[in-house]
Amino acid sequence: MPRWIVLAVPVAGVAEIDREARTVAEFEGSTEEAEAALLQAANAYEHSFWKVRRREIFKCSSRSYFIRLQGRLATYGFLIQLAELVHDSDAKPKDQPFD
Repeated sequence: MPRWIVLAVPVAGVAEIDREARTVAEFEGSTEEAEAALLQAANAYEHSFWKVRRREIFKCSSRSYFIRLQGRLATYGFLIQLAELVHDSDAKPKDQPFD
């Protein structure tokens, strides 16, 4: 089963200290389950704001959304992205027997 993460990448309005991408979710599932989890994250993500007054969600592709969150004093933008694990140097190959 594929492994996925959902990332929130700040693109507008966030202070320089908060500019790093955050992992919102990490899970295993089908492509359809992963895309559903991505949409759920776009609907629920609030960064670290006390109260979101308005949320706008723009679909960029089946694996990314741009969300614009309006707080009391400012508006912030985030790219919410779905990423599939394609390599893990720590994983054992599946076709080799365990020792």
